[in-house]
Amino acid sequence: MQIDVGTVVKMKKKHPCGCDTFKISRIGMDFKLVCTGCGREVMMPRKSAEKSIKKIITDSGEANV
Repeated sequence: MQIDVGTVVKMKKKHPCGCDTFKISRIGMDFKLVCTGCGREVMMPRKSAEKSIKKIITDSGEANV
């Protein structure tokens, strides 16, 4: 799974605010996710974050034309 900073992903579980989309703001041993609904930041271990990603909505990289 290729995920970069700035990628918006849909998670399996919703945030308490009701939104299930998050923007990746940091990648390393932990992922820092920012909720697109309320703007809260969530830190998750890499293994559990990759496991709970349901779908990649937008990619941060430029499309090759």
